[in-house]
Amino acid sequence: MSPDATGEAGRGGGGGGDLFAANLKGSLLAVASSAFIGVSFIVKKKGLLRAGAAGSRAGVGGYGYLLEPLWWVGMVTMLVGEIANFIAYMFAPAVLVTPLGALSIIVSAVLAHFTLNEKLQRVGVLGCVLCIVGSTVIILHAPQERTPSSVDEIWHLAIQPDFLCYATAAVAVSLFLMIYCAPRYGQMNIMVYVGICSVIGSLTVMSIKAVGIAIKLTIEGINQAGYFQTWLFAVISITCIAVQLVYLNKALDTFNTAVVSPIYYAMFTTLTILASAIMFKDWSGQSASKIASEICGFLTVLAGTLVLHSTREPDQTLSADLYAPLPPKIYWHIQGNGDIGKQKEDDSLPCDIITVMRQDYFV
Repeated sequence: MSPDATGEAGRGGGGGGDLFAANLKGSLLAVASSAFIGVSFIVKKKGLLRAGAAGSRAGVGGYGYLLEPLWWVGMVTMLVGEIANFIAYMFAPAVLVTPLGALSIIVSAVLAHFTLNEKLQRVGVLGCVLCIVGSTVIILHAPQERTPSSVDEIWHLAIQPDFLCYATAAVAVSLFLMIYCAPRYGQMNIMVYVGICSVIGSLTVMSIKAVGIAIKLTIEGINQAGYFQTWLFAVISITCIAVQLVYLNKALDTFNTAVVSPIYYAMFTTLTILASAIMFKDWSGQSASKIASEICGFLTVLAGTLVLHSTREPDQTLSADLYAPLPPKIYWHIQGNGDIGKQKEDDSLPCDIITVMRQDYFV
């Protein structure tokens, strides 16, 4: 019997109740995932701060955080959350699982308030409530997704012309941001690093969902290891996750966690829902009212993240201009032995004016 035929037989008894139960399992796993990931943001941030104090920061290309135990604790916590999220995609559609990631913003915002001194104003509570209300609306109106019968079927969904166009555009935009924008504007514009994570992340979710379905079908007795597409989706997943981790570390090390989290959530979720709607046809067969309810739920969650962002204090980090070359007429310097060096230009300046600066500000 062919895998497709076996898959159809295995799914023959599935009804509406089974689909609802699958959505419920996916929802609970997504909530648990959000809790772990929210904690991991804070633990990794503290690890990055420790590593940055001892050497080169990740935001400027340093990799000292790889030797920091606290960063690895955050990575393990994040891994647990991602595994839960991975399993959630086996049971529920991306349009349900992905928006629930907003709950991780609530967790990270509250913990950052107490552990990182990134103050959360009282109005931020409204943002948390909006995220919870929006997530509830999404859960109640989520589509009930039919599980594909094989990885080959998922492959045919992935090579549709419309999804191929999306994937090509996503890769092109990511390469442009990584090669051209990141070296020039990454330290000044948060949208560069977060944009890379979000665009690549939408492809990550699609490939991870394919691998997850393959594992689920294999566990059910329909072996998917014989399909080359299974291994191709796995390689794509690993590659995309690696790129996301590198640029997410850069974003967290360069900008305030309270800024990174909501912007990353908004962009990543929007692009993932779009990619899933194109590839898996999540909204196919749903009524207009249910689709409208899901969109309203997502917009409510998005509004909550924006409220959280607007009520947080900006990161008090050193400006990139701190290390910019000094104007030519301010050339006083202090030699290594503490003696005052010669005045290079503009003899009109009084000799008793001495500006004391850190020695490592000078090249």
